[in-house]
Amino acid sequence: MSDRPTVFVMGVSGTGKTTVGRLLAAALGLPYAEGDDFHPARNVAKMSSGVPLEDADRWPWLDAVGGWVRRQGGRGGVIAASALKRSYRDRLREAAPDALFVHLAGERELIARRMAARSGHFMPAALLDSQYAALEPLSGDERGVTLSVDGGPEETVRRSLDGLRAMGVVECRTDRS
Repeated sequence: MSDRPTVFVMGVSGTGKTTVGRLLAAALGLPYAEGDDFHPARNVAKMSSGVPLEDADRWPWLDAVGGWVRRQGGRGGVIAASALKRSYRDRLREAAPDALFVHLAGERELIARRMAARSGHFMPAALLDSQYAALEPLSGDERGVTLSVDGGPEETVRRSLDGLRAMGVVECRTDRS
Protein backbone atom coordinates (compact mmCIF):
# COMPACT_ATOMS: atom_id res chain seq x y z
CA MET A 1 0.00 0.00 0.00
CA SER A 2 1.19 3.53 -0.68
CA ASP A 3 2.32 5.70 2.20
CA ARG A 4 -0.99 7.59 2.19
CA PRO A 5 -4.34 6.62 0.68
CA THR A 6 -5.62 7.55 -2.74
CA VAL A 7 -9.36 8.15 -2.54
CA PHE A 8 -11.59 8.63 -5.56
CA VAL A 9 -14.88 10.38 -4.84
CA MET A 10 -17.14 8.97 -7.54
CA GLY A 11 -20.72 9.18 -8.73
CA VAL A 12 -22.94 10.79 -11.32
CA SER A 13 -22.75 14.51 -11.97
CA GLY A 14 -24.48 16.58 -9.31
CA THR A 15 -23.83 14.33 -6.32
CA GLY A 16 -21.38 16.79 -4.78
CA LYS A 17 -18.10 15.09 -5.68
CA THR A 18 -16.16 18.36 -5.77
CA THR A 19 -17.52 19.73 -2.50
CA VAL A 20 -17.20 16.45 -0.64
CA GLY A 21 -13.81 15.73 -2.21
CA ARG A 22 -12.33 19.05 -1.10
CA LEU A 23 -13.68 18.65 2.44
CA LEU A 24 -12.53 15.04 2.62
CA ALA A 25 -9.04 15.95 1.42
CA ALA A 26 -8.80 18.63 4.11
CA ALA A 27 -9.96 16.20 6.80
CA LEU A 28 -7.41 13.60 5.67
CA GLY A 29 -4.59 16.12 5.16
CA LEU A 30 -4.22 15.04 1.53
CA PRO A 31 -3.89 16.98 -1.72
CA TYR A 32 -7.06 17.36 -3.80
CA ALA A 33 -7.51 17.11 -7.56
CA GLU A 34 -10.62 17.95 -9.57
CA GLY A 35 -11.09 15.21 -12.15
CA ASP A 36 -12.94 17.52 -14.53
CA ASP A 37 -9.74 19.55 -14.89
CA PHE A 38 -8.12 16.59 -16.67
CA HIS A 39 -10.72 16.42 -19.46
CA PRO A 40 -9.42 17.52 -22.83
CA ALA A 41 -11.26 20.52 -24.33
CA ARG A 42 -13.06 18.27 -26.83
CA ASN A 43 -14.63 16.27 -23.99
CA VAL A 44 -15.85 19.42 -22.26
CA ALA A 45 -17.23 20.75 -25.55
CA LYS A 46 -19.01 17.46 -26.20
CA MET A 47 -20.62 17.34 -22.76
CA SER A 48 -21.46 21.06 -22.86
CA SER A 49 -23.40 20.47 -26.06
CA GLY A 50 -25.41 17.68 -24.39
CA VAL A 51 -23.60 14.74 -25.97
CA PRO A 52 -22.56 11.98 -23.55
CA LEU A 53 -18.97 10.80 -23.62
CA GLU A 54 -18.18 7.38 -25.00
CA ASP A 55 -15.58 5.02 -23.58
CA ALA A 56 -13.09 6.13 -26.25
CA ASP A 57 -13.46 9.72 -24.98
CA ARG A 58 -12.86 8.67 -21.40
CA TRP A 59 -9.66 6.58 -21.73
CA PRO A 60 -7.29 9.55 -22.24
CA TRP A 61 -9.04 11.40 -19.39
CA LEU A 62 -8.67 8.42 -17.06
CA ASP A 63 -5.02 8.13 -18.02
CA ALA A 64 -4.50 11.83 -17.23
CA VAL A 65 -6.13 11.36 -13.81
CA GLY A 66 -3.89 8.33 -13.28
CA GLY A 67 -0.88 10.46 -14.22
CA TRP A 68 -1.72 12.89 -11.41
CA VAL A 69 -1.91 9.96 -8.97
CA ARG A 70 1.48 8.66 -10.10
CA ARG A 71 3.03 12.12 -9.71
CA GLN A 72 1.96 12.09 -6.06
CA GLY A 73 4.66 9.46 -5.47
CA GLY A 74 2.94 7.73 -2.56
CA ARG A 75 1.73 10.95 -0.93
CA GLY A 76 -1.88 9.94 -1.66
CA GLY A 77 -4.67 12.28 -2.57
CA VAL A 78 -8.37 12.74 -3.03
CA ILE A 79 -9.71 13.00 -6.57
CA ALA A 80 -13.26 13.81 -7.63
CA ALA A 81 -13.94 11.71 -10.73
CA SER A 82 -17.17 10.14 -11.93
CA ALA A 83 -15.60 6.65 -12.38
CA LEU A 84 -19.05 5.37 -13.35
CA LYS A 85 -18.05 1.99 -14.79
CA ARG A 86 -16.03 -0.85 -13.32
CA SER A 87 -13.72 -0.69 -16.34
CA TYR A 88 -13.00 2.99 -15.57
CA ARG A 89 -12.19 2.17 -11.96
CA ASP A 90 -9.97 -0.70 -13.12
CA ARG A 91 -8.09 1.80 -15.31
CA LEU A 92 -7.66 4.13 -12.31
CA ARG A 93 -6.42 1.22 -10.21
CA GLU A 94 -3.61 0.72 -12.74
CA ALA A 95 -2.19 4.00 -11.36
CA ALA A 96 -3.31 3.39 -7.77
CA PRO A 97 -3.69 -0.34 -7.05
CA ASP A 98 -4.72 0.32 -3.45
CA ALA A 99 -7.23 3.02 -4.35
CA LEU A 100 -10.35 3.52 -2.27
CA PHE A 101 -13.64 4.70 -3.72
CA VAL A 102 -16.30 6.79 -2.02
CA HIS A 103 -19.39 6.38 -4.19
CA LEU A 104 -21.79 9.27 -3.66
CA ALA A 105 -25.25 8.01 -4.51
CA GLY A 106 -28.62 9.72 -4.67
CA GLU A 107 -32.07 9.41 -6.13
CA ARG A 108 -32.36 10.81 -9.64
CA GLU A 109 -34.93 13.46 -8.60
CA LEU A 110 -32.67 14.81 -5.85
CA ILE A 111 -29.66 14.98 -8.14
CA ALA A 112 -31.69 16.60 -10.93
CA ARG A 113 -32.81 19.33 -8.48
CA ARG A 114 -29.20 19.91 -7.43
CA MET A 115 -28.02 20.15 -11.02
CA ALA A 116 -30.81 22.60 -11.88
CA ALA A 117 -29.79 24.82 -8.95
CA ARG A 118 -26.09 25.05 -9.76
CA SER A 119 -24.48 27.46 -12.17
CA GLY A 120 -21.18 27.61 -13.99
CA HIS A 121 -20.74 23.89 -14.63
CA PHE A 122 -20.36 22.54 -18.17
CA MET A 123 -22.40 19.36 -17.54
CA PRO A 124 -26.05 19.94 -18.47
CA ALA A 125 -28.83 18.22 -16.52
CA ALA A 126 -29.91 16.66 -19.84
CA LEU A 127 -27.01 14.20 -19.50
CA LEU A 128 -28.07 12.92 -16.09
CA ASP A 129 -30.02 9.97 -17.49
CA SER A 130 -27.01 8.86 -19.56
CA GLN A 131 -24.89 8.98 -16.40
CA TYR A 132 -27.33 6.80 -14.47
CA ALA A 133 -27.50 4.41 -17.44
CA ALA A 134 -23.71 4.03 -17.42
CA LEU A 135 -23.37 3.74 -13.63
CA GLU A 136 -22.08 0.42 -12.34
CA PRO A 137 -22.10 0.56 -8.52
CA LEU A 138 -19.08 -0.68 -6.61
CA SER A 139 -18.77 -4.47 -6.61
CA GLY A 140 -18.08 -6.44 -3.45
CA ASP A 141 -14.44 -6.90 -4.42
CA GLU A 142 -13.83 -3.16 -4.85
CA ARG A 143 -12.44 -1.26 -1.86
CA GLY A 144 -14.79 1.51 -0.94
CA VAL A 145 -18.06 2.71 0.51
CA THR A 146 -21.34 3.80 -1.02
CA LEU A 147 -23.07 6.69 0.72
CA SER A 148 -26.34 8.50 0.23
CA VAL A 149 -26.03 12.22 -0.43
CA ASP A 150 -29.44 13.02 1.01
CA GLY A 151 -27.81 15.08 3.79
CA GLY A 152 -25.54 18.07 3.49
CA PRO A 153 -21.86 17.99 2.49
CA GLU A 154 -20.55 17.99 6.07
CA GLU A 155 -22.74 14.98 6.92
CA THR A 156 -21.60 13.18 3.78
CA VAL A 157 -17.95 13.83 4.65
CA ARG A 158 -18.52 12.56 8.19
CA ARG A 159 -20.08 9.37 6.82
CA SER A 160 -17.22 9.05 4.32
CA LEU A 161 -14.67 9.29 7.11
CA ASP A 162 -16.63 6.80 9.22
CA GLY A 163 -16.73 4.36 6.30
CA LEU A 164 -13.04 4.72 5.55
CA ARG A 165 -12.16 4.35 9.23
CA ALA A 166 -14.30 1.20 9.44
CA MET A 167 -12.25 -0.21 6.58
CA GLY A 168 -9.16 0.46 8.72
CA VAL A 169 -7.35 2.28 5.96
CA VAL A 170 -7.33 5.94 6.95
CA GLU A 171 -6.68 8.08 9.94
CA CYS A 172 -8.16 11.54 10.04
CA ARG A 173 -6.23 14.70 10.78
CA THR A 174 -9.29 16.28 12.34
CA ASP A 175 -12.33 14.70 13.93
CA ARG A 176 -15.43 15.62 11.94
CA SER A 177 -17.80 13.36 13.91
